[in-house]
Amino acid sequence: MDESTFRVTEGAPDSPVLLHVPHSARAVPGHVRERILLDDDALGAELDHMTDAYTDLIAVRAAARTGAWRFTNLLSRLVVDPERFPDEREEMRAVGMGAVYTRTSHGAPLREDDPRHERDLLDAYFEPYAAAMTAAVQERLAATGRAVVIDVHSYPAAPLPYELHGGGPRPAVCLGTDAFHTPAWLLDAAREAFAPCGEIGLDSPFAGTYVPLKHYGEVREVSALMIEIRRDGYMTEPGGAPGEGVDRLGDALAALVAAVGTGDGTG
Repeated sequence: MDESTFRVTEGAPDSPVLLHVPHSARAVPGHVRERILLDDDALGAELDHMTDAYTDLIAVRAAARTGAWRFTNLLSRLVVDPERFPDEREEMRAVGMGAVYTRTSHGAPLREDDPRHERDLLDAYFEPYAAAMTAAVQERLAATGRAVVIDVHSYPAAPLPYELHGGGPRPAVCLGTDAFHTPAWLLDAAREAFAPCGEIGLDSPFAGTYVPLKHYGEVREVSALMIEIRRDGYMTEPGGAPGEGVDRLGDALAALVAAVGTGDGTG
């Protein structure tokens, strides 16, 4: 596995849980930076808006207490976004934010819309990431008979222009679900675990969750849930310092991971 672009951190051998942290990094390789149209100040501002800052710390705290496994993206989502569909199935392509972004969070040009460059980025970063994530989930299945992917994200208190569904509720914690992969017991466990963190919402402002395409809609033993944390609950926006909310959220995530150990994993 390419430790320069993502990292798989081992947990307890009998843990089915994989904490997926796809958007916490700000790193952009030099050859990718050369094709980005923003100057350094504008790029820094865009990273402030689009990075799920400190979600990696929240996942680290939870994993240390529970033995969960972690899969962490070490590159910015401005390189490639590993959670998007890499083709026309992706609705965010409508605003220039498919797997390879061509527009910023405010609609300005980010990079030229060049299919060859897009293909190069997908081959270099998206495909290896997807393959490694698939392997990590498959390994949990083989070891424990099930896998539970918990996607750890954050979002701004005020909607950004790129959001297609930004007009709905923006609770302290949004739970993103999938009709096939999010069983009722997992959703109930998340509601209970995150109750101390404030209002809990469902699929607004962001919906769905990440499951590797190999398993998506096919393997019910793969459960999944997205945790979207409103950033004003744990940091200064945009791009500021973390606060004590990081520990509180890490504890809540640990409580969820612990509860997953008692779930049946089959929905």
